[in-house]
Amino acid sequence: MDPEARRRDFLKASAGAVAARAVAAESTVRIGMVGLGRRGPSLLSSLVTIKGIEVPALCDIDETRVANAQRILAKAGRAAAEPYSSSEDAYLKLVAREDLHAVIIAAPWHWHTRMAVAAMKARKYAAVEVPAALSVAECWDLVNTSEQTGMPCMMLENWSFRRDNLAILNMIRAGLFGEIVHCHCAHSHNCVDHWFFDTDGSPRWGSEFLYRHNRDQYPTHGLGPVLSWMDLNCGDRMETLVSMASRPLGVQNYFAKRFGPNHSAAKKAVKQGDIVSTLIKTAKGNTIVMNYDMQLPRPYDNRWMIQGTQGVYKEQNAPEASVIYLAGHTDRWPSPEGPDYEQWKPFPPFQERHDHAWWRGIEEAGGHGGTDTLELARFVDAVRNKTQTPIDVYDSATFSCVIPLTEKSIATGSTPVECPDFTRGKWKTRSPRFAV
Repeated sequence: MDPEARRRDFLKASAGAVAARAVAAESTVRIGMVGLGRRGPSLLSSLVTIKGIEVPALCDIDETRVANAQRILAKAGRAAAEPYSSSEDAYLKLVAREDLHAVIIAAPWHWHTRMAVAAMKARKYAAVEVPAALSVAECWDLVNTSEQTGMPCMMLENWSFRRDNLAILNMIRAGLFGEIVHCHCAHSHNCVDHWFFDTDGSPRWGSEFLYRHNRDQYPTHGLGPVLSWMDLNCGDRMETLVSMASRPLGVQNYFAKRFGPNHSAAKKAVKQGDIVSTLIKTAKGNTIVMNYDMQLPRPYDNRWMIQGTQGVYKEQNAPEASVIYLAGHTDRWPSPEGPDYEQWKPFPPFQERHDHAWWRGIEEAGGHGGTDTLELARFVDAVRNKTQTPIDVYDSATFSCVIPLTEKSIATGSTPVECPDFTRGKWKTRSPRFAV
């Protein structure tokens, strides 16, 4: 699309969205929560700060976790919820409640799809933590169920809602980068000593995936803003993917160095490569490079970079350190003799100038710098107004399918694999809608 036409469409759509929000009806949204381990309490703490919601039901197989969640409700001055802890299938009783409008799911990965499907079949909005699915078949289960029931399913990818990423989205839609052609993203976060395993070396449920699979285990944070930056599922789509993995040395090295070479985990073979590199080609001919990097010692980094015909943005570990270069946003194309020719500029002034309307009134002190509060507030708005969620089921499936597709590519000698079209061709005519 021509950058100027894109800019006009963006401004018209934004005006319409503001008008729609102005007439939104006020009503109480009643939400049940399933999964109250580590992520669940964090989400609940953000959720209870949102006006016009109630949490009448809580579910976890561990009664102590439910009790902890009850304390979060009490601290926020909210009524105690009905607990569901009788069995692994207790969530089915929760989703069957007629007084609930929505269900938020933060259970371990392998429960996500079946719980979201159950919620939609019970005529509830489903919000499911990342990833929404672990296999292509599960992705289709989500899509088919959503289409059959008419109930939305939103994967809670909070990095889609980051303040810096939404400012970049505004700039892209205003045409400041020209035509987008390439993006890089990553999830670079050493999770061995606190996520895959506890600090004392005890395995957590996520560690089993390292021993059983070799793939990009966690692509959604990196891809979070990329789907909207590149108009995927609304004008373009992921078409083919190829992936390769490095040797798996990080986990065994960590245990040998910290707990000694005789520790059982220092000897147990790990299947998951330490670094997974994936190249994606879109139907339009654009490219995405992404990395999985969660088993080696390193500072946190997402390594976002978005590049177009008129400029480039590069995230540098933190928004205040990020940089940008725009060549075509003035009347005159920059001259090689000019002092600013192809020189990086600090990003913060651009973020302030192009700050997204969603961040007005959102405190950055909430979960993950306020992104959790923002994404939950937008989900609640959709439930209240009976509209589509910001991240829909097609996006949720697209985010998640990278996991099994990278495993297939790696297992077959890094051969290209086709990416399913979960929209069944609708991507060709769908207009961009995230954060519009």
